[in-house]
Amino acid sequence: MKHLLKSAIQTAILAPVFCAMPQAYAAEEVSEKSSPHTLTTNVGFFSDYTFRGISYTREHGSIQGGFDYTHSSGFYLGIWATNIDSGAVYGNTVEKDLYGGYVQPLTDKLSMSVGFIEYFYPHGKHAGHGTTNRGDSANTTEINAALMYENLTLKHSYALSNFFGINNNYAGNGNSRGSGYTELNFNCKLPIADLNLLMHVGRQTVQHYSQANYTDWLVGVNKDFSIANSTGWNAGLNYTTTNASDSWYVDAKGWETGNDRFIGYIKRTF
Repeated sequence: MKHLLKSAIQTAILAPVFCAMPQAYAAEEVSEKSSPHTLTTNVGFFSDYTFRGISYTREHGSIQGGFDYTHSSGFYLGIWATNIDSGAVYGNTVEKDLYGGYVQPLTDKLSMSVGFIEYFYPHGKHAGHGTTNRGDSANTTEINAALMYENLTLKHSYALSNFFGINNNYAGNGNSRGSGYTELNFNCKLPIADLNLLMHVGRQTVQHYSQANYTDWLVGVNKDFSIANSTGWNAGLNYTTTNASDSWYVDAKGWETGNDRFIGYIKRTF
């Protein structure tokens, strides 16, 4: 079946033994800022846009960027966008994400968050575009909850809408509301060249479509750096793979989207 779902590019689990332990913040770093509001911008160039292990640009590269607002109370809101290949999501070529939520510390080391994300495709093309078996819009709404303990994050996302347009009319086994993604992410700073380590494992389930269920894994390293007086730069290399079905996770051009790949990138936050 020729449709692409989505997959995330972040990741987790394993060995703090190889990592520098997090250091206590200096007093001046935890002092209150003059304003409770923080607004940041980010832009990056990636060799592939990969969502939960599934490629959306056929390894042809993507330009990604967005804006993030955070409040000292724990509330956050953001918007982000990327190009995608026309064969990935029913002929759409742009994805825009709107997200927000709230982070609440529980102890010195443990925090929790709740939030939402809306994946929006402004071209408005539906699953089964150009066929008689028309699905829903690819636009998808998820809510999520996470626990963060030191370098570990456990998160679950739940689809309130049909999952990227899959409904009974299009795929035949029923609607896909209630699909979920559970992920465990681990990150830390290595005691080698100030490199950051990222590891991830995630499990995607699609309601009523067990053939679309799969697990993805990712491991990567990245480094923060400055260029002249320009701070906020980060570059890295990730390796990701999945056990996704090649008969399901194939785009409209016949390219298998769940295979393993390396992803290089450079980005800046300011």
